[in-house]
Amino acid sequence: MGARKVLIVEDEAPIRRMIAFNLTRAGFDVEEAPDCTTARTLIADGRPDLVLVDWMLPDSSGLELMRTLRRDESSRDLPIIMLTARAEERDKLTGLEGGADDYITKPFSARELLARINALLRRASPPDDVVLVAGELCIDTVGCRVRVGDHQVNLGPTEYRLLRFLMQNQERVFTRSQLLDQVWGRNVYIEERTVDVHVRRLRQALEPSGGARYVQTVRGTGYRLSVR
Repeated sequence: MGARKVLIVEDEAPIRRMIAFNLTRAGFDVEEAPDCTTARTLIADGRPDLVLVDWMLPDSSGLELMRTLRRDESSRDLPIIMLTARAEERDKLTGLEGGADDYITKPFSARELLARINALLRRASPPDDVVLVAGELCIDTVGCRVRVGDHQVNLGPTEYRLLRFLMQNQERVFTRSQLLDQVWGRNVYIEERTVDVHVRRLRQALEPSGGARYVQTVRGTGYRLSVR
């Protein structure tokens, strides 16, 4: 297997070059884009394994770029980390709801960035050869395909991992903290409300096919997947 390819979408050249230097030294194949237009061209020419995107870009916003990628069938499940100086909680929630799988605020260390990238790539790796079933809900974990009855459901990578974990542990209630540990990883430091954002996105994706009913809230505790 060749080097994993990371696309850096950042208009500040010194920051972009610093990130590229550290990722190249860590063994990644790196591409750079100073704006959304260049990023879209590079992604169309050859899909990267992961995208790092700044919020503030000269021709559009990183948020709009993520939304565009999530609407496109070919890039809907592309792992994305948002890098930004916007550290308010409402900004983080907006970024996560806009399509980011992780959100890192500036300034950040090279070690933290590498840890986040590796954690996200591990979570996005193909799982074992198993088919998971809950009622009409079915996951083919080889092809990473989700179906509810005859309807195929398109999920982002984080929502897919969340659903897969809940289906592997049906009827069991998990707190937000437990879900963060199991789905995001113990070394990823993000707020527990992040879980609510991705549960909401998961339900929205499942709702048209009637699968949202399986993802249940247990008031005062957390979430479970149940066919009851």
